[in-house]
Amino acid sequence: MKKAILLRYKMMKKRDFIANDILSKIYQNKYKAGEKIPTERDLAKNYEVSRYTIREALKKLMNIGCIKIIQGSGVFVHETKYKSPLIYNSLTEKKFKDIQSKIIYFKKVPPDNNLEKIFDLSGNQTDLWEYQRVRIVDYQKVQIETTRLPFSYFPKLNEEEVKKSVHDYVQQCNYKISHFITSYSSVNVNKEEADILNCKKGSAAMKIINRGILQNGKVFEYSEIINLDYSVTYFTPFNPYSHKNRKN
Repeated sequence: MKKAILLRYKMMKKRDFIANDILSKIYQNKYKAGEKIPTERDLAKNYEVSRYTIREALKKLMNIGCIKIIQGSGVFVHETKYKSPLIYNSLTEKKFKDIQSKIIYFKKVPPDNNLEKIFDLSGNQTDLWEYQRVRIVDYQKVQIETTRLPFSYFPKLNEEEVKKSVHDYVQQCNYKISHFITSYSSVNVNKEEADILNCKKGSAAMKIINRGILQNGKVFEYSEIINLDYSVTYFTPFNPYSHKNRKN
């Protein structure tokens, strides 16, 4: 049993290395947008792995939108680079259908002082929706998400929408999402979080604080996330002015 798990782990490591290496070559313009990349057979020979491992690596790149596979023609590079600094993270590389959500609670709450400032709340319409859900990937609980949204923006929000994609719901309400501000810090899960995630208390995790902003400049979402086994890959242009300023 342990040998099988170790073998699967090594295969996943190879898959991730190959996916990231192909991704790097796309950003290096070795594989250009619209062009065909080497065949599965050639990639397997180059990386000295099985074609199954190559298919798994290509599947990952397809899921994050970097390549497209045309049956009978081959694998081609999508025109996706430079459009967003975030290339993918542990969840965005998964299709929505592969991620399940279990709602822990969903309720309307009054904001504290910090949330009043975050959402710039005033007047009588100050209540927030607050929900907590567990995200499940490949039958494993990987994330606890606690999110708040202004009740006045989304008065008809319900648990069924929360189980699906809240960002889809936001757009269905005719709001246009502009961008997100995200911060990361390493933490250890507490007992309550460990009980929810079925892991040991004190396990290493990533705490992610996310603030969603609409095109009108209003904050529509504030979430705090505890994520196990979290990884993220960014495209970051070199900023010579920032580099120079850090030297002074």
